[in-house]
Amino acid sequence: MRLVKRPLRLRGISGDIKGRVWESDTLLRAGRLGSLEIVLDDSSVSRRHAEIRHHDDGWYVRDLESTNGTYVNGVRIGPGEQPLKARDIVQFGKVAFIVEMTEAMPDGPPSNQHVIAATHSTFEEGIRRLAYDRNHMPRPGEQLEALLRAGQHFVNLHSEDQLLNAVLNDAVSVLEAQRGAIVLAEGSGTEPKLRLRALATGQGEPPGRFHYSKKLATRCFTSGVSLLYSTLTGDEGTQASQSITDGAMASVMCVLLRTPRKRLGVLHLDRSFWQKPFTEDDLYLADALAAHVSAAIESAQLLRRQKEQFLKTVTVLAQAVELRDDYTGNHTQRVTRYATLLAQRLELPEDQLELIKLGGPLHDIGKIGIDDAILRKPGRLTPEEYEIMKTHTLKGAEILSSIPEMEPIIPIVRSHHERWDGGGYPDGLVGPAIPLLARIVAVADAFDAMTSHRPYHENQRGKSPAWAFAEVERQLGKQFDPVVGGAFLAIRNEVLQAMLELLPDVQLDMAEPVTAAGHYVADPRG
Repeated sequence: MRLVKRPLRLRGISGDIKGRVWESDTLLRAGRLGSLEIVLDDSSVSRRHAEIRHHDDGWYVRDLESTNGTYVNGVRIGPGEQPLKARDIVQFGKVAFIVEMTEAMPDGPPSNQHVIAATHSTFEEGIRRLAYDRNHMPRPGEQLEALLRAGQHFVNLHSEDQLLNAVLNDAVSVLEAQRGAIVLAEGSGTEPKLRLRALATGQGEPPGRFHYSKKLATRCFTSGVSLLYSTLTGDEGTQASQSITDGAMASVMCVLLRTPRKRLGVLHLDRSFWQKPFTEDDLYLADALAAHVSAAIESAQLLRRQKEQFLKTVTVLAQAVELRDDYTGNHTQRVTRYATLLAQRLELPEDQLELIKLGGPLHDIGKIGIDDAILRKPGRLTPEEYEIMKTHTLKGAEILSSIPEMEPIIPIVRSHHERWDGGGYPDGLVGPAIPLLARIVAVADAFDAMTSHRPYHENQRGKSPAWAFAEVERQLGKQFDPVVGGAFLAIRNEVLQAMLELLPDVQLDMAEPVTAAGHYVADPRG
């Protein structure tokens, strides 16, 4: 067999280059010039700073008369060449690297740097590993605690994303990983796409550019096997992977997330070159964790899909209203968008945001019960017609009261025409007695009414955004909750962006003058 030299590898260990790798079997030149092998964007580095060359008897570094010098193991080198050996620390200015070299070896693929453990376990086997390790010994108390904590997340968390982040942070902490990622399968067919859904980093670890290896995650998912990799750069199919080298991934576990019904995705954990590699025991613990949380993840996905289907049903109901009223075309969509932006500005919790997204499209559902002769009447309504039109809030609340799942949004439907000063309807509520979500939708609803074209008014053209924002400001403490209305004024840029998306022909002339005599007159039709 013929011996061949192994390339020299420089691995960054400081600043922005931490974890990045440069490799050559002949020459590496460092500096700020883009034509060099190692380009360093650092003020302490000269344009042509230093070079590392291979000679028959080994590798040598030479400073190229740099301003801030080249150092080996903390000592600045003088003129001429300085020999290098494995584990030397080389600095170009303030930028530090570690030297990595391997002994000469026979031709052929590298024998290190490969998959060192794998487990092809069923869902049931993974569950059994909750209590026992791979040697069939009871797990230590801290491992059992971590596994139990991971299982309770599904009971206490409200969304799929919260569940995934909680599970991943537990896995990173228990297994002392540098970072972790959860990728889940999307789509159908034989080759579903893996999409990143959650990220986490260990204590004191920077986020970094690369979070997981797509190649390794795909290999784990398609093979259906949980895998442990060590020193990955020589493994066929992962060699020179930028995510691995730039992410400083020395040891990686890819663990299959699965239930008895299907494969869900992959839990990806890695450790750096400065940590001890994962062991086979770690792989079995991670596999047990994956089996334990997979049922919760699948259930969360099913709940999310049910919510999405329910929202589609709600949208169809809202469209049924809009088909009866020339004015309200896409009105509910715009009101929902504005109200959601406003609720986010007010930092409402996730469950309240969900109610806005559900109640916004249905806030005018009671118009289904209003006669067309009134709903579509051109011109102004008579006092009697006005009173009938106002009943759409009560009709809407009555319609939804027969559906238990709709009960939380009834306050939006019933009270979005109440006024802060008590002059609204149907109940004449005053100030804080008006439900908060109704106050939010009230501002969004009035703003859209002011900026939309209403064919039953003599002046059919909607007002400009500038006019409408000024009117909202004028009505603070009168028609609108001053805090909610003030928050709406604070997000005018976001509202304008939404208007551009939902009303492409709108004129966003924010400089239009506002006259005090031209204030907004509410109409119960919109």
